[in-house]
Amino acid sequence: MSDAQKEHASTVEDLVPNFAALRHQTCSSLSEEKFWMIYFILLLPRLHEHDAKLLSTPEIVEARQILLQKLYENRNVIGSLRAAWCCQGLPAMKEESRKNDDHVVLVKDYRSKVESELSLVCAGILNLLDSNLVPSATATESKVFYLKMKGDYHRYLAEFKVGDERKEAAEDTMNAYKAAQDVALTDLAPTHPIRLGLALNFSVFYYEILNSSDKACNMAKQICYSRVIPKNSG
Repeated sequence: MSDAQKEHASTVEDLVPNFAALRHQTCSSLSEEKFWMIYFILLLPRLHEHDAKLLSTPEIVEARQILLQKLYENRNVIGSLRAAWCCQGLPAMKEESRKNDDHVVLVKDYRSKVESELSLVCAGILNLLDSNLVPSATATESKVFYLKMKGDYHRYLAEFKVGDERKEAAEDTMNAYKAAQDVALTDLAPTHPIRLGLALNFSVFYYEILNSSDKACNMAKQICYSRVIPKNSG
């Protein structure tokens, strides 16, 4: 750790007498150095620029970059899995119409495996968002971006889940998109790319998951209107 980090860690343990004992109790498998590295990775996004620079090190910057890179790599994975899942719908229907029961079983088994992988990837990303990225986001763009991403991954689950699981995924999607929208409407310009992306994905959710075509169309029209006529224009 840097001298500034050591001083900060010492101050924290002085101000919170039970902190060291709690650290040992909850993170006994981690070395002290690794614990504080994770601590600063989570802390830095919450700090002002000056304090963040003071408590940052090249290792922490690299660790956060790896974390974000992993997030984007999983977005590519999820895209491939969703495409694979969608492609199996038509073959299954064709085989069923032809009474090819053996082929139907194979197609449905493959689709089930894809769904399991989708569930695992989505759960991993949502855990990362809930435990780290959403709570640590302080900038408006970051808050909206990560809340939108949270809504996206719940929407991906709602695409193939059924029954109560689908209902829960849809509710989680709605909550995340609404939370992102509340921030975006207040703090981002109507033509801001992140706000537009949120509105677009929100409209997709209404159309594909809630089967509310009127609401989806209205949101899409608002997006087009925002792009053509900027706010406060004469």
